[in-house]
Amino acid sequence: MTFFHDLFLTPSVTQSIVLLTMVVCLGLWAGEHLRIKNFSLGITWILFVGIFFSSLGVSIDPQVSHFAKNFGLILFVYSIGLQVGPSFSPFGKSGLRLNLLAVAIVLLGCGITIALHYLTKIDMSTMAGIMSGAVMNTPSLGAVQQTASDLMGVVSPDIAMGYALAYPLSIVGLILSFELIRFCCRVNLRNEDDNLRQEHVSDADPICVDIRLSVNNAITIKELYELCPVKHMLVSRVTRQDGKDELVESTTVLHPNDVVRIVSDKRHENDLQVLGEVTHYGFHGGERSDHLISRRVVVTRKECNGKRLSTFDVRHRYHATITRINRAGVELLATPDFVLQLGDRIMVVGDKEDVRHVADIFGNELKRLDLPNLMPIFFGIFLGVLLGSLPIAIPGMNQSFKLGLAGGSLIVALLIGRFGPYYNMVTFATTSANMMLRQVGLTLFLAAVGLSVGDGFVSTILEGGYMWVIYGALITMIPLIVVGFIAYKVMKINYFKVVGLLIGAMTGAPALGYAESLSPHNDQASVTYATVYPLTMFLRVMAGQLLVLFFCS
Repeated sequence: MTFFHDLFLTPSVTQSIVLLTMVVCLGLWAGEHLRIKNFSLGITWILFVGIFFSSLGVSIDPQVSHFAKNFGLILFVYSIGLQVGPSFSPFGKSGLRLNLLAVAIVLLGCGITIALHYLTKIDMSTMAGIMSGAVMNTPSLGAVQQTASDLMGVVSPDIAMGYALAYPLSIVGLILSFELIRFCCRVNLRNEDDNLRQEHVSDADPICVDIRLSVNNAITIKELYELCPVKHMLVSRVTRQDGKDELVESTTVLHPNDVVRIVSDKRHENDLQVLGEVTHYGFHGGERSDHLISRRVVVTRKECNGKRLSTFDVRHRYHATITRINRAGVELLATPDFVLQLGDRIMVVGDKEDVRHVADIFGNELKRLDLPNLMPIFFGIFLGVLLGSLPIAIPGMNQSFKLGLAGGSLIVALLIGRFGPYYNMVTFATTSANMMLRQVGLTLFLAAVGLSVGDGFVSTILEGGYMWVIYGALITMIPLIVVGFIAYKVMKINYFKVVGLLIGAMTGAPALGYAESLSPHNDQASVTYATVYPLTMFLRVMAGQLLVLFFCS
């Protein structure tokens, strides 16, 4: 009996590890098996299993708990930032409107939290915890706890309790919100799906056009570039009148009725027609002619990371052409100043032997991508902790503001993911490796938070804590319904985009599966979610801290 008492009940490093792993295992099992139809709390069950053990009087070593919470949170937010960093452009032409709507949801939620604070007289740190649960944002919970600890020297268990009580209904409230919009606006999902199909693709999307030249005399490729008003284009090959294909160079001579294949941006589609008649439109990856082939080559050599395409001079050295590049599922035009990143998939056109030489230059060895690049992870975490710990003076306040471990790590991860390759830093990680890092961090954080709540959870509910569930539902649903109606009815945004906007503004990944089930024919909800998620995640982490600073200092 002494053995089991020491192993499970006596706080120590060993006992902490045993309890943390046991809570994680039971929580994962519950997330997999305890569900209502297709709905489940998923990994969040770990938090409730930890609370259950904590309510029984079981606790772990405080120092181990503190480390597990903070390091788990850092791993979680850093892996998110590193993944979305390469495509992080919240204020690009296509994402500006969606991100402004997401910001409105965040601000409206903060306003409701402040109003409830004054109406109910609940401490703002507790209200910030309720808000974190209501918006399903675990990093915000960690940031609130850290800020409260810096201000008051102790973390109130009510913060985590508020989060735990508000979280379950937040997922239901999110789904009910866009279903309410769907019902009140009489949305026809099939029509919305058809409208998406008819929308023009992004102006920045690359297109491939075959044009039969209508020039009067023979011209060189260089003269063709000068003749055409489109400056961002690439001539990849020419088909002669006898049907033979040739790769082109600046000195290649073109004749009337030759068919040239041009890769450019969609916004230049009409301008290209000044060269002649369009005979074919679209991409045909992997097409073959009598001697030319198209092949995808993956950039796997570290020496290529952060280098411009012009550095390799593929056309002149290897008599091949790179027409476009696929990065994280997005097709991009292969301009000379394009900066490569590890994991990019480039389309190479040329003779079979020439294409093989180009593949050797860029690596094309997928096994190399399986090797983890640990330097940007630990170096980035080091910088993130430093940034998050820097005090930032706010005029009129006695207490300095800090980005916190979550905020600092997220910012550094976004910057490294976005700009690291420009400085020869390898930031690529496979999706499975990134998800493993993220899930390990999140499970550690949730288990440690649950076990540190204490034995007051049940008494808190009986003494009025059940009202926190209602407050959380108000913080969840009011901003979503208001902004969702404006987005769909006033701004005429497609319903699937509105759904993705609402999920992304709540950082509510558990609801993505439900959204995707609405229309298996398009992934617009997921695309919009990814567009607003990075900025929203940052704002959610900052919002909770600022509320505690302004109302508790």
